[in-house]
Amino acid sequence: MTLDEFKDKHYGTKGTQKRDELENGYDDFKLGTLLHEARLEKGMTQAELADKVGTTKSYISKIENNIKEVRLSTLQKIVQLGLDGQLDLSIRL
Repeated sequence: MTLDEFKDKHYGTKGTQKRDELENGYDDFKLGTLLHEARLEKGMTQAELADKVGTTKSYISKIENNIKEVRLSTLQKIVQLGLDGQLDLSIRL
């Protein structure tokens, strides 16, 4: 499922009130949502991901729920070691 498909399914299509509220606050929880979805796509629990990365289930939960900010080096470790993925960053001006 793409991120847009996820948002359509859970928040409605663009232009609806719930979706607009999501988009306005989107940057605040985008990273947590992306990690959550990636973990689910891999069929992993938070505890399994934490074990692979060498951290705790609580820490993974806090990142996914945007309670805790994650350092770039830690994020890279979660994506590469934990999820067997690749982290791509971009800056748009």
